[in-house]
Amino acid sequence: MVSETVFPASFFGWRVVAGTFVLAVFGWGIGFYGPPVYLHAVQEARHWSVALVSSAVTVHFLIGAVVVANLPALYRRFGLPVVTKSGAIALALGVLGWAMAREPWQLLLATLLSGAGWVAMGAAAVNAIIAPWFVQMNAIIAPWFVQKRPAALAMAYNGASIGGVVFSPLWVLAIASFGFPMAAAIIGAVMIVAIWLLADLVFSRTPHNTGQSPDGEAAGAPAAAVVTAAQALPGRLLWHDRTFLTLAAAMALGLFAQIGLLAHLFSLLVPPLGEQAAGILMGLATASAIAGRTLVGWLMPAGSDRRLIACASLVAQIAGSIILLLAGGSEVVLLIAGVLLFGAGIGNTTSLPPLIAQVEFTRADIQRVVPLIVAIGQGTYAFAPAAFGALRALSPAAATWVFAAAAIVQLLAIVAFLAGRRLRPA
Repeated sequence: MVSETVFPASFFGWRVVAGTFVLAVFGWGIGFYGPPVYLHAVQEARHWSVALVSSAVTVHFLIGAVVVANLPALYRRFGLPVVTKSGAIALALGVLGWAMAREPWQLLLATLLSGAGWVAMGAAAVNAIIAPWFVQMNAIIAPWFVQKRPAALAMAYNGASIGGVVFSPLWVLAIASFGFPMAAAIIGAVMIVAIWLLADLVFSRTPHNTGQSPDGEAAGAPAAAVVTAAQALPGRLLWHDRTFLTLAAAMALGLFAQIGLLAHLFSLLVPPLGEQAAGILMGLATASAIAGRTLVGWLMPAGSDRRLIACASLVAQIAGSIILLLAGGSEVVLLIAGVLLFGAGIGNTTSLPPLIAQVEFTRADIQRVVPLIVAIGQGTYAFAPAAFGALRALSPAAATWVFAAAAIVQLLAIVAFLAGRRLRPA
């Protein structure tokens, strides 16, 4: 049994983690893993070109990038519970719009709603709920976790992986059983009710109004500090700071390689393995992602160099990409080993950059940095599936080049992490 010193029964923060886990399941399951399924359903129903419907997916992620960069301002103006509820409603209506669109312009409008809505339940939102340090409705909101933040965020972000495991087959089954419009209405309604209840009962609570302190310390105890030598970067100074620029670049490059490869991995695995085995192996990649993120979250030593840990995670993914390349599209053992190694770093690509920001920027700057790096990353990876698809289209022999391309881009991400590491001593 896990000791109460790790999970204090009376500490409300762990309920917040559980609620944020559920939020991530819906957010990623509907807003991230859903669009590829919607693409197929819309294309089959309307017989529109794949290029047209694919562009809707890109718009979905691009509009999300714009909105997520402005999440701190929305939280300050309306409060986190209201923004979260609004995001769930917008996402549900957007997906319903995907299902009911009869003209391309209607599909475009739907993507504006779905893209804007899901980021209120995405990576920046998860970080904001667990470790906000922002002003909400003229009140300073303290974080639920400081020292235990890596473990708390790892657990919450695992909801993103579970969202893919649950919703990818659920969407396929629901659309086949009820049709896309009815499936979208049912799943959207369930999501709105669940998120509404979480927003009112869980996300509206803060350490202050529950009489608790971060990390479950005794009531009234000062928040444990994370040592940082950072200086404030108000206004445009942030955009001239190499620490910020290298962190944003590293996250964007890592996500670009990851999303680009994952978008095509299933189709590359089907010829040697068959659809059923390829699907199982993709599921194992998700399990590997959960294990990798959880291990890093719980075992990362206090005061460790988090950029080096991010580099180690990328090295594992590069090794996986190289093994997949060496498999030559036929060696089953190498394919399995490559997918598992690549999968081990999937979760860390999302969860480690906010943890790096925690120790490299001031408390006031963190509320700007995290949404911005998430926005830059999302705006970048929106084009990754198309870029990797163009590489595959060069020739049949170029299909496995995507593994080499992923490894090269991830190597550049390591360079960016290391370049930033030299700028500020711990």
